[in-house]
Amino acid sequence: MTQQPDLPTRFARAKFRAWHRGTREADYTFGGFFDRFHVEWDEPALAWFEALLEEDDVDVLAWALATAPVPEKFA
Repeated sequence: MTQQPDLPTRFARAKFRAWHRGTREADYTFGGFFDRFHVEWDEPALAWFEALLEEDDVDVLAWALATAPVPEKFA
């Protein structure tokens, strides 16, 4: 059975993934969001952000800019 990483490890991994998206725009969008809000997150909020990190940058940026509808699970 595989053990789930502890919360500090998950936060560190999420921070790295948020700041290393591949484009400067995505890095600032995801990384800035993480830096601003992560101190308020509990496990469900972190899981939400981890799921957001799995989405394509183009889609998330379109949601942030209101040029595409936000899926219910991220609204």
